[in-house]
Amino acid sequence: MSIKVAISNDIFQCLVRLPPSVQPKVSKFITQFQADPRGSGINYEKIWDARDDKVRSVRIDQAYRGIVLKPEHGDLYMLLWIDKHDDAYEWARRHKINVNPETGTLQVFVAESAPELSGVVSEKVGTIPEMPGAFDELKDKQLLRLGVPDEQIQLVRRVQNEFELDKIENRLPQEAYEGLFMYMAGSRYDEIINERELAAEEVIDTADYNAALQRLSSRGHFVVVEDELELQKMLNAPLEQWRVFLHPMQRKLAEGKKNGAVRVLGGAGTGKTVVAMHRAKWLANNLSGEKKILFTTFTRNLALDIKENLSTICLPKTMERIEVVNLDSWVSQFLRKRNYDYRIIYDNDNEFWKRALDLAPDELGLPDAFYREEWTKVIQPQSIENVEQYKRASRLGRGTRLNRADRVKIWVVFSEYRNLLTANRKKEVDDAYRDAASLIAQESSPLPYSAVIVDESQDMGTQAFRLIRSIVPEGENDIFVVGDGHQRIYGRNKVVLSRCGINIRGRARKLRVNYRTTDEIRRWAVNLLEGFSVDDLDGGNDDNKAYKSLTHGEAPILESFDDAGQQAEFVRKLIQQRQLDGRQLSEICIVARTKRELEKVTRELGSSDINYFHLTRDASDQQKPDFVRLGTMHRVKGLEFDEVVLVSLNKGIVPLDKALHGKGDIVEKRQADLEERALLYVAITRAKRHAVLLSYGEPSEYICA
Repeated sequence: MSIKVAISNDIFQCLVRLPPSVQPKVSKFITQFQADPRGSGINYEKIWDARDDKVRSVRIDQAYRGIVLKPEHGDLYMLLWIDKHDDAYEWARRHKINVNPETGTLQVFVAESAPELSGVVSEKVGTIPEMPGAFDELKDKQLLRLGVPDEQIQLVRRVQNEFELDKIENRLPQEAYEGLFMYMAGSRYDEIINERELAAEEVIDTADYNAALQRLSSRGHFVVVEDELELQKMLNAPLEQWRVFLHPMQRKLAEGKKNGAVRVLGGAGTGKTVVAMHRAKWLANNLSGEKKILFTTFTRNLALDIKENLSTICLPKTMERIEVVNLDSWVSQFLRKRNYDYRIIYDNDNEFWKRALDLAPDELGLPDAFYREEWTKVIQPQSIENVEQYKRASRLGRGTRLNRADRVKIWVVFSEYRNLLTANRKKEVDDAYRDAASLIAQESSPLPYSAVIVDESQDMGTQAFRLIRSIVPEGENDIFVVGDGHQRIYGRNKVVLSRCGINIRGRARKLRVNYRTTDEIRRWAVNLLEGFSVDDLDGGNDDNKAYKSLTHGEAPILESFDDAGQQAEFVRKLIQQRQLDGRQLSEICIVARTKRELEKVTRELGSSDINYFHLTRDASDQQKPDFVRLGTMHRVKGLEFDEVVLVSLNKGIVPLDKALHGKGDIVEKRQADLEERALLYVAITRAKRHAVLLSYGEPSEYICA
């Protein structure tokens, strides 16, 4: 039997925390260990009082030790922990490694004895000892099936509320904590089990660690590295664990054959884009033939960021089969090759509207904005070309009622606008999408794609998805869509995928665990959208029920100043303090609603010799470790930083007056308000650990609520 080496994801966290002088030694040891764990240079020592008798220590140098598990049967070695000698031994005394008899997951957890556990669930202000536990209705076997190790069942039984569950989170296996949280948040036990797709009658061999490692739930915590180059890439970027360790639900979505189109929803930080990238990688490596995988998204800069990140998880031959491009660019290239005789315009507040609105009937008293909104929300999505179609069209969701006679009266405006565009050889984006789909249908040879991956799908409209449907034929692995209606920031109309020919019935999933931000930041962000209805991209509603972060930290810091100068000075001092603390400046991003507000901070930074880098629309985030990032709220979408400093959260800027005023009716104004809230939601959830919210003058109503 060949020797196999598995590495815990905890090892990469250990590596980051080690002193810089020790890190090269540890990397060298891990490389040697992975190549031959039985080599003469590996010195094993038994830890007599270890919690698990299969655990051994290995020498890194005089001061540091690694903790390794060697099962009683087989040739599987597992590297679990690295620390100073005494701390490593203490870790071994407290932790146990088992295969859960119900889930089959290989679990590493704190397994202290009952006396030592007393007091773990404490500080119950105002509680009564006789109060029932949160999981009293579950049997022990059900707790096991949720992922709770047998040794921790009594600990879990003492939990009465979410606060107490969070307090023991770092003692539990991740699958156990998530399962318990979902149950406490209102999910039924059978719903949780069904979502995990556990086999009902599978017989688990708790001594077979090799079999346990093959399960998706174990692969979220362990990786078996068989290639030294792959290992070196992991060691060189230990913080970017999304490249290797996927949550079981993420891996289940990213890998394997799908019977048709798949839609994945999830709040900010749940790893939707990560799943999409790994899905593209899996398809490129597993689909036969020479056709490519088209990976598309709404904005150009996000496509650049995705392409850069994909290159870190894919070999060059895999990347050759993945084409990453934003949809507008793809359409422009496609039409140009076919001698398309129109110029695409992206601004619907153009000169042609001004001329067409001269024909608007005065007796109806409709504002100019109403016509542009009607065009965008009704006429373009439904491909309406004449007044008869318009008379029968659905106007569901529009705030101004129109009878058929009124529709006839105002159609002249839309007809004139269309005539002016045609006469000047111009087309709107939706027209270009529609024309591209029509050309695809007419061509005899299929396009060179076997599948389409769509990221940030909430920002795409109906015509975009009809085009996507035409790019690949319906069938296995055809379309993979990820998105979140809570992050819709580009004014797009709600889309119903099934009406675009994309059938996701039985293949709609939702990610609920935020791996990026702390729960304190997540809660602040979610409160921004409280009371607003958000769609699920297929005619239903979505919510943030059971949306949870696994990490905790400080609540967002709010500061207000008299003027922009004071705010900029605060930002400068904050960054200088971070430098003194030894932080890399690339971990910090300064974000504003407008470029003008960013410039007010930029001038202060420039006068202080602080390096800064502006995130632009047409370039990816360049890795400059000693440069602070600056970007607008729109530009930072899809990125993440250790700390986000949101500036100029002032009345009139957040929400932006221009974005709210001049709407055609109250419904459109409320929708614009939701989009502005979503923009702030997107911006603050870029922060992994720290968020600072600044304003000057009169603060925004969004941060005063």
